[in-house]
Amino acid sequence: MTDIVVLDHKIHGLSAADYADTLQSQLPEYEVQLAKTPTEKTELLAEAKIATGYTIDPELVEESEALSLFICTFAGTGHLPLDMLEKHDVAIENASGVHGPNIAEQVLGYILTFVCRLDKAWQQKQQAEWNHYQTGELKGSTATVIGLGSIGRTIVNRLNAFDVSTIGVRYTPSKGGSADQIIGFDKADLNDALVRTDHLILACPLTETTRGLIDEEALTLLPTDATVTNIARGEVIETDALVDALQTNKLRGAALDVTDPEPLPSESPLWELQNCQITPHNAGHTPYYWDRCANIVSDAIATHT
Repeated sequence: MTDIVVLDHKIHGLSAADYADTLQSQLPEYEVQLAKTPTEKTELLAEAKIATGYTIDPELVEESEALSLFICTFAGTGHLPLDMLEKHDVAIENASGVHGPNIAEQVLGYILTFVCRLDKAWQQKQQAEWNHYQTGELKGSTATVIGLGSIGRTIVNRLNAFDVSTIGVRYTPSKGGSADQIIGFDKADLNDALVRTDHLILACPLTETTRGLIDEEALTLLPTDATVTNIARGEVIETDALVDALQTNKLRGAALDVTDPEPLPSESPLWELQNCQITPHNAGHTPYYWDRCANIVSDAIATHT
């Protein structure tokens, strides 16, 4: 009898078959099966109590009599048939936390590239130039992290290890966190943080509050040697205002793993700017994705069964 069904899907270019193998290895007491076709999904979900994947069709939820737990392999759950899952008393867990270590490392890579001026070194190498240049240090700087979910918290922890003064921005400051200072989205508080920020990191969900949060005014408040890193959603930054700030040297630089629009059109001026790092929404990639998802499944089973 099948206990756990892995619904075939593609995420970060990874194979769902590998996910099924990882689950079976970590949970040998359960029978794990990969469902590739619609028929396999229907047949396996007729008996399995647990399913996992990027999403699940509402028809499958309605037809399944045994399903009681769905673990999404994505941090967000807004794409799921939430009403149908709730109607049939199916508990939901997500992959929150699976991206924390790898995204935090990439954020540090962006920032250190600017601080150590590795971008300058790469440009000189392309021209076969051997010229000394001044660099900076990350230690002693101030970083503001907007969004203290699992990714934001991990970024703060990594920055703390570099002796960086950290400011965390979250909807409910009373929840606290490991940042040296925690503030909310009050405009006066946020503006006060921006003028003291050497490195601004966006790690927040896209909401009515955060859409366009970093606009021309916010970018002007930042020091001219500040950097902006966005691993949240492209729409959190007003793109035209960012382009202007970078073109007129109002910022040291920007690092964008997400853009607005996305994919970034080839004619976007951001591609031509030497002070703008761009990666193709790639920060979430990690060779340990399925291992971490399997840990989440294991914890979810312990919680719900």
